[in-house]
Amino acid sequence: MAAARALARKGHAVTLLEAFQQPRPLGSGLLLQPSGLAALRQLGLAEQVIARGARVDRLDGRDLRGRLIMDMRYADWRPDAFGVGAHRATLFDVLHDGLEAAGVQLLTDVDVASVEHHPVARLIDTAGQSHGPFDLVVVADGAASRLRAQLRPNAKAPVYPWGAVWANARDETGAFAGSLSQRYDRASTMMGVLPIGRRPDDGDGQLVSFFWSLPVTQMDGFLSGDLGDWRQRAIAMWPQAAPIIEQFQTPAQFSRASYRDVRVGRWSDGPFVLIGDAAHGTSPQLGQGANMGLIDAVELAERLGDSVSRSVRGFQASRRRHTGLYQFMSRWLTPMFQSGGWLGPFVRDAFFTPMSKAPGGRQVAARVLTGTLRLGRTPKALRP
Repeated sequence: MAAARALARKGHAVTLLEAFQQPRPLGSGLLLQPSGLAALRQLGLAEQVIARGARVDRLDGRDLRGRLIMDMRYADWRPDAFGVGAHRATLFDVLHDGLEAAGVQLLTDVDVASVEHHPVARLIDTAGQSHGPFDLVVVADGAASRLRAQLRPNAKAPVYPWGAVWANARDETGAFAGSLSQRYDRASTMMGVLPIGRRPDDGDGQLVSFFWSLPVTQMDGFLSGDLGDWRQRAIAMWPQAAPIIEQFQTPAQFSRASYRDVRVGRWSDGPFVLIGDAAHGTSPQLGQGANMGLIDAVELAERLGDSVSRSVRGFQASRRRHTGLYQFMSRWLTPMFQSGGWLGPFVRDAFFTPMSKAPGGRQVAARVLTGTLRLGRTPKALRP
């Protein structure tokens, strides 16, 4: 939706093919960084998201003894900087509302199954219907992309062995306002609370998203089991989060999230280009997934000129200097926060706290957190 809006704003004729019969958001909460907010601001939508979301000023990560492991603050980048925790429904609704008024032709219940290159670019849905021709096809179907393998047969996207379950709850006292808070038991258990503001249909109640990390192989057991023993364990590990954890009575309140380490090489194939998680999905350790996708959308529209192929090559070269850096860091950070061994958390505990106290360490950490660390220049339209 972000790509469709960005391209339509530039005067392009845009058709958006949506698989759902009734478009709807999936998932729980997400953290919008200054980089992602800059992309939304370019679309004229940032203030709506900020108004409905929750301001986040820092990331606070501690072990079970309360020892500070990660302390990353937006103010170390700029004094007035902040992130925004938001329900996925909030971002979805802001992007979806007025989509057709923005000049986008929206077609729902179109489940695209395959692509045709010659003689022109077309998309074929599961009902056998052909859509097109198109001068450019933007493929944004997520980390588990169906079309990626057709366009880039050598692409790899293995599922990370660890994922998470997510659920929303009310934070009646505001105990978790202003911070993404996390607790670690070595790297075998990680849980966190992210303030996300309010749902569009939920009045003024302030919500948080709670996540619990676990191996993908254990998700089915968690989502079909009794939460009683789990609640006792989680509260024992993080007593301050008891008012949140006690709101979860059934597994049905949780949704699962698994992640892929996407390695595509070149993102494009003729008039087709991958963006977002379909092109560069990674683990969520740096909280950049939605932000990178929003930036992709706006930068593609900014760069698209008369020559589609030249524009796409320039877009990809620029974006990979940004996304590649975060993919690399996420790939190496993941075992430090989600793994069953001792080496990962040992390196984490020995590294992050001293780094944050080193000269310039907090500023570097803040650049990483805000999503503004980039090799090469940031396009003017996307500068926070």
